[in-house]
Amino acid sequence: MSSSSSAAAGGACSGEPSSTSRPGKEREDGGDGGGRKEGEGDTDFNMAGAAAGWVEARTSCPHLPAMPAAGADELARVPPPDSPCSRCHHPAENWLCLICKDVLCSRFINKHMLYHYQDTGHCLALSFSDLSVWCFACDSYLDVQSILELRPVYEVAHLMKFGQRPPFRSLDVLDLSSGQNGGSPSQS
Repeated sequence: MSSSSSAAAGGACSGEPSSTSRPGKEREDGGDGGGRKEGEGDTDFNMAGAAAGWVEARTSCPHLPAMPAAGADELARVPPPDSPCSRCHHPAENWLCLICKDVLCSRFINKHMLYHYQDTGHCLALSFSDLSVWCFACDSYLDVQSILELRPVYEVAHLMKFGQRPPFRSLDVLDLSSGQNGGSPSQS
């Protein structure tokens, strides 16, 4: 996952606590300040990262066919990352609908992207804050490193936001069938 999408997966830019905060501390401690009994809470301990806002992005999504093909005309429709919400004109925390290219604010502002999904069924969106991709239907972030269909629009948004191409992992080190980094180490 790129550094921008790993930040997104952590929720740091989406209004959720960062992984350095300790909202899961009560769960880890058993909630009463006392320790766990031996053998208890193993599942809770493994969930501490999720409680702290860390999530793992999906490496596939059944809703990708809803996106238009990433031809030159379609990619030219991607608005600049500083575009305001098309409904309330809020300047920050905006998302790009990957289906119709409308720009709408996040659930932490006026929820216009969420309402757009509920009204239209357009479930795929790219955050202009951190360039993460979210599927409302899957209720999950999507990994742009693993999902080739997302790379063209992500690349256009990255170019507009940062003035350079994003650092993609090479396909020879991605095991696309399992979604894990893999393959053999490169030999010199």
